[in-house]
Amino acid sequence: MVQIEANAKINLTLDILGVRPDGYHEVAMVMQSVGLFDTIRLARRQSGIDLQMDAAEIPTDETNLAWKAARLFLDVYKIQSGVSIEIEKRIPIAAGLAGGSTDAAGVLIGMNRLFAQGLSVQALCALGEQLGSDVPFCVEGGTMLATGRGEILRRLPDLPSLFVVLAKPPVSVSTAWAYKTYDQVGTMRHPDTEAMLAALKEGSVEGIAGGLANVLEEVTMKVHAVVGDYKRALSENGAIASLMSGSGPTVFALARTRADAEHAAAALSARHPEAKIFVVPAAGRNNI
Repeated sequence: MVQIEANAKINLTLDILGVRPDGYHEVAMVMQSVGLFDTIRLARRQSGIDLQMDAAEIPTDETNLAWKAARLFLDVYKIQSGVSIEIEKRIPIAAGLAGGSTDAAGVLIGMNRLFAQGLSVQALCALGEQLGSDVPFCVEGGTMLATGRGEILRRLPDLPSLFVVLAKPPVSVSTAWAYKTYDQVGTMRHPDTEAMLAALKEGSVEGIAGGLANVLEEVTMKVHAVVGDYKRALSENGAIASLMSGSGPTVFALARTRADAEHAAAALSARHPEAKIFVVPAAGRNNI
């Protein structure tokens, strides 16, 4: 058996630069892995793919991205046997944390080990690109700049040692809806991506905190005001900065210490007991 920890991601920045001829959006995003993870266990079986999950609301058939990742790997490398996959979910669903993409990436990494293929990171990312724009980043992990439609990756200096509060309200946001709505209304504030890259290079916590920006935040917040409520509660209680991740609705906050992060989390929980809240460290790159 092979076991993989598949980390969630947050967006330190998310900018939309336009719509590409292929219909995808041209983006520039500084992505960061965090220490909230799903556990994936894989084992050989005689044939076929058996996917089991502890989240009843998620399908376990060929519509599941992790199932698709297993099928792609078996087909591309002409593996005749099958695989059993068990996923223990911790990452909230439809939360802007790449839960589905990181599970697919974890399956690719796990299949590479289980079937001793010896594939490089680049080869695994090329497979991941066929599954979804966030999957290559989830294969690599750590701190990266993602451009193109999200599949062109550039390794960045690691985030300084910070703790992250993740808080998901009891609503879900469709990524397709968020991008479509953005196309209609736009935003007044775009990230300064170069300033964020400079702050990471310098290890400047203040620069990183001041540079957090996400063009989809305003779109989602207009429909789900709770996003703004969560941000205020975290920023008023020890967090150095807060932002919505991806298309939302999860809000994250950065804190210098675990004690500061837990204080902010407790204050948010007191105001909003409905929130799913996690306090985790930032995570480094994956061990392929």
